[in-house]
Amino acid sequence: MLNKLLDEIIVSVVGKSAEGIVPLLNTSKYVNEFIIAKKLGITINQTRNILYKISDYGLVSSVRKKDKKKGWYTYYWKFEIMKCLEFLRDFLIKSRLEIEDQVKTRNSKVFYACESCGLEYDEDEALLMNFTCDECGEIFTVKDNSKLIKEMGRNTTKFDEKLKIVQEEIGKEQSKLGKKKAVGLKKEEKENEKRKAEAKERRDQKRKEKKASLPAKKPKTEKKTKKVKENVKSKSKEKIQSRKSVKKSSKKKK
Repeated sequence: MLNKLLDEIIVSVVGKSAEGIVPLLNTSKYVNEFIIAKKLGITINQTRNILYKISDYGLVSSVRKKDKKKGWYTYYWKFEIMKCLEFLRDFLIKSRLEIEDQVKTRNSKVFYACESCGLEYDEDEALLMNFTCDECGEIFTVKDNSKLIKEMGRNTTKFDEKLKIVQEEIGKEQSKLGKKKAVGLKKEEKENEKRKAEAKERRDQKRKEKKASLPAKKPKTEKKTKKVKENVKSKSKEKIQSRKSVKKSSKKKK
């Protein structure tokens, strides 16, 4: 069904010359333009002209790759499915609205026709021509629009049916894109976590290397600790004695 819809889009945009290109471009991977030309049985220039016309509507995307041996660039193409479906949806909606306008006009106005020439005129045009055909001189007759209005009604029904199918395909494509996006986000999260873990590992390694490069601290000897303790004791004794002497002197003064 999707290929049929895409065929309809491409033929309406480019013409019948593009028939057969749809199955080639309706892939998940980009396709070499020379392969497209070969499978269509046309020249590379003709193929490029078709692709450029489709590209003007934004319905295809391409990537450019350089041939390492020959040195020239080759383009690879594929359909942008969502854009194609949206394009067709908008086209169908527009066409349907145009038919509705025509139906309203046919119901509200009178049209005249020359049966010999098969030409049709609205009331203002017929009045200017004095209700007589300039080509053959035959007098106009009032045109019966009932058949045309019925046909237009059938066309609007067809458009509605096709719109429903297109909307279903759009829903499917949105679901695919959503899943693809979710997978991409999960992959990105894993990559971020991996990068963070690697960065942490590098930081830890640098810390270890830094510690290893520092000179080793000498252990304190027992003698030093004893001397420190003795110094502390002597200082504390001196403080006590000085306090006592201060107290005695203060008492004598009293």
